[in-house]
Amino acid sequence: MRYLFVLSFLSIFVLFMPPRIVAAPSLPKEEVFEAKVIEVLDEKMVRSVDSTVHLPYQKLRLVALDGSLQGSEIEIENGIQGEVNTPRYRQGDKVLVTRTSGHQIADQFFITDFVRRDGLSLLFFIFLFLAIIIAKKRGLLSIVSLVISFAVIFNFVLPKISSGGNPVFVAILGSTIIVPVTFFLSHGFNRKTLIAATGALLAFVITGLLAHLFVGLTNLTGFSSEEAGFLQVAKRGSLDIKSLLLAGIIIGTLGVLDDITISQSAVVFRLRQANPKLKFIQLYRLAMDVGQDHISSMINTLVLVYTGASLPLLLLFVDNPRPFSEVINYEIIADEIVRTLVGSIGLILAVPITTVLAAFYASVPSRSSSLLE
Repeated sequence: MRYLFVLSFLSIFVLFMPPRIVAAPSLPKEEVFEAKVIEVLDEKMVRSVDSTVHLPYQKLRLVALDGSLQGSEIEIENGIQGEVNTPRYRQGDKVLVTRTSGHQIADQFFITDFVRRDGLSLLFFIFLFLAIIIAKKRGLLSIVSLVISFAVIFNFVLPKISSGGNPVFVAILGSTIIVPVTFFLSHGFNRKTLIAATGALLAFVITGLLAHLFVGLTNLTGFSSEEAGFLQVAKRGSLDIKSLLLAGIIIGTLGVLDDITISQSAVVFRLRQANPKLKFIQLYRLAMDVGQDHISSMINTLVLVYTGASLPLLLLFVDNPRPFSEVINYEIIADEIVRTLVGSIGLILAVPITTVLAAFYASVPSRSSSLLE
């Protein structure tokens, strides 16, 4: 009986005793701050991980420029992992430093990147200065239109796509906002700009349809870049990556259409101003002579822009033993080909579309509305 009582008591005690709480191991805390290299303490060459090449190793003294350690000096070893892309730092370089700390863990410091803000700011102010000095009012208004374009992209297009909106629909909707606002700000509210904006929108719609058609015909998935894969994982498959590829082609073509449509519209109205007796077909033919030069130069420009952006990729295929017909079949290459050719087709079509609209408008008697004069 006594043993039964003891057993019952122990059972009740075990059932109602407070659970033992096992503290989860605290994760290391991270802090990112800016620092400046004040001295290179040591510098030499070390072997890489696979012992095939020699790579730079440095021991640096830095001073923290912000964060909780502002004003403090720290020492960091750079290149201890023997990685191929290890940069060399010099006295005076500003860098981003990551500090990891935690319970019973000594602080560790790693240089993660350069601070590029100063160089970027200088480049932007040179661009801003030259645009305003040379283009004057038009240059200033172009800067304002550029700011509006970025505002629409970062405050409307990207958030809508990120929240699950259809990338193509969002890109088209955002572009219908960007085109009229930026066109009229950059070039003034007049009939030349009105015709150019209309031509750009029509060519833009055709480009979107062509992009949709040929992305489907070439079976592009949109996963040719690592960023697309990371984005798919981060968003847990909620984004349509193929539609995102289409949206990128549409927005990329938008900037090129601005230049070509404004130029063609301006040529037509200048011809009409120089000779008011010119009829529709004469205006169209004369303007298309100039437009053909625009097409040839802009196609070359567009191809070179895409080539320059993809230069590291193209270098991988220079000494490739595979035949050319097989190389261009890789999605990472086909992606750029479709992007370039669809953009070029949109550019080509924008010239006759805008020229027809401008020639028709300029060949009829002047409107009474002073707003479009």
